[in-house]
Amino acid sequence: MRPQNALSLLAALSLILGSLALAADHGTITGTVTDAKTNTPIAGATVVVKGPGLSAMTDAAGRFTIANVPTGFHTVEASMAGYHASAVRLVRVSRNSEAKIAIKLRAVNTRAKDEGRAQKTMLYAPTSPACGMAAAECDHSGYYLPPEHNTEEYARIYENKFLETVHDPLSTFSIDVDPASYANVRRFLSGGQMPPKDAVRIEELVNYFTYDYPQPEGSDPFAVNVEMASCPWNQDHKLVRIGLKGREVPTDKLPPANLVFLIDVSGSMHSPDKLPLLKSAFKMLVNELRPQDRVAIAVYASSEGLVLPSTPGKDRKAILAVLDKLEAGGSTAGAAGIQLAYKVAKENFVKGGNNRVILATDGDFNVGVSSTSELIRMIEEKREQGIFLSVLGFGTGNLKDSRMEQLADKGNGNYAYIDGISEARKVLVSQMGGTLFTIAKDVKIQVEFNPARVRAYKLVGYENRMLAKEDFNDDKKDAGELGSGHTVTALYEIVPAGSTFRQAQGDRPTVDPLRYQQAQANPKAGASKEIMTIKLRYKQPDGSASKLLVREVPDSDAGFAKASDDFRFACAVAEFGLLLRDSEHKGKSSYAQVLEIARDSRGKDPEGYRGEFLRLVDAAKGLDVAKK
Repeated sequence: MRPQNALSLLAALSLILGSLALAADHGTITGTVTDAKTNTPIAGATVVVKGPGLSAMTDAAGRFTIANVPTGFHTVEASMAGYHASAVRLVRVSRNSEAKIAIKLRAVNTRAKDEGRAQKTMLYAPTSPACGMAAAECDHSGYYLPPEHNTEEYARIYENKFLETVHDPLSTFSIDVDPASYANVRRFLSGGQMPPKDAVRIEELVNYFTYDYPQPEGSDPFAVNVEMASCPWNQDHKLVRIGLKGREVPTDKLPPANLVFLIDVSGSMHSPDKLPLLKSAFKMLVNELRPQDRVAIAVYASSEGLVLPSTPGKDRKAILAVLDKLEAGGSTAGAAGIQLAYKVAKENFVKGGNNRVILATDGDFNVGVSSTSELIRMIEEKREQGIFLSVLGFGTGNLKDSRMEQLADKGNGNYAYIDGISEARKVLVSQMGGTLFTIAKDVKIQVEFNPARVRAYKLVGYENRMLAKEDFNDDKKDAGELGSGHTVTALYEIVPAGSTFRQAQGDRPTVDPLRYQQAQANPKAGASKEIMTIKLRYKQPDGSASKLLVREVPDSDAGFAKASDDFRFACAVAEFGLLLRDSEHKGKSSYAQVLEIARDSRGKDPEGYRGEFLRLVDAAKGLDVAKK
């Protein structure tokens, strides 16, 4: 045998033996996560092996498996919104063996008499018992305490009113698939506090969940689904649900992505729920990248900088290494950072691809922005060039929710709030196609109600998505985007014609009779069985002209109990939003009714999101009782 061949053989044997030795030095941890009080399994909980950072999510039976765990002793922690984090320490992992553990999570005690402690923990998410903060800031209860000065901002929501059909037959709005409000509401309730009313955007609560709408069959990128039944919080009214289902594009069929991560590394990002969580979230996204995808990383603090030029997705180690090195410090120069990110995206533009800037921040743009309007104009200009903007919000204390939502809307992107590793996985892994790949843009809906069958109506939510009736046919008017596989749900509460209708306090006053003309229905309206006509407009992602779709909807007297599970669950979520906002239109809503409807219509819940919703409703119910 030649010397070089012998050396090659020895090298190969060493590599094989090394691999076997490495495999022998690893084991597996399996187990269950259950509710400490009811002993029921918790689905969707995050289980993390501290140190190596390996993680898994529990299935519908509360089970998890984490493989390739290094031998030795480890701490395993489980966490779930609505529960205190719990850890099992000194779990021993032996070679090629399976260590079995059981973790019980204790629900956040929203009925605690100690309201002072509830106020201490009200703004911050669960972390490890050690808190990772200075002793003075930690109560060792699994929470770290908020700063005294809180600068979170939420745009004022002026709730939609009932409109009389004879005077206002048209309702026009832009779709919305942002999930941020639900995750933010969850953060407040998990911390023992009711959310501010203006943090509750009902359409975002409803659209946090996916619904089993049929896939589109024709050439249009989405299908339209309509269902009608009586209204659970006002039996004299009806509810109409309009549901859109975006075509699901397999990950391997998605066009190449040209992504620029724009990451806030200013001093305000130092806490565990900000930059550390952000880095973990982006690592999960990086692990989903394909060889044809590219990523660049820009950061901003006292000044902006490009820390990673556009790099192919196959070079994961290089991308992850840059993320690992990021540290927080300095003030915030957000505008300059965005300009740099767009510059890099344009330099690496992929024709027909997904060109997108992903801004991750707590929203504290306190240095470098000459004006919000100037920033928005730049974002609008870039979206017309095919570069979209998505925004991920992190942390508490200075979250600029209204500004972040506005930037994402103007950038043809979406806005998500990441309150934990489970939400990061949902947004950036499970729903990556919908989050990052647009299949239809500028999607608008206009509904014309038949005055012979509808006396008045109200759109539930979508207050900051309302459009003038003239905007529907104006292709220059920006509207919402729909991602691959996304569902969009909108609910109208309808007062049938001929029924007694009294305007709620604050609703539009009655109008005096007109002197020169009369507002009256078309004589043919009374003969029609249609209650409404739905019109939709959308553009292709790279298009400039919209396409019109029309759907007539026949009237129905179906009872709520006979409606589909998805219809009833969406209604339960909407009713929950009405209660959180203490809406003047909540009617006979109650947390007990929300729980009853949601439990009965939970259906298949593989990820555990609907089960989590039940826990949040129960938490809000307890807080509401304590408040009274």
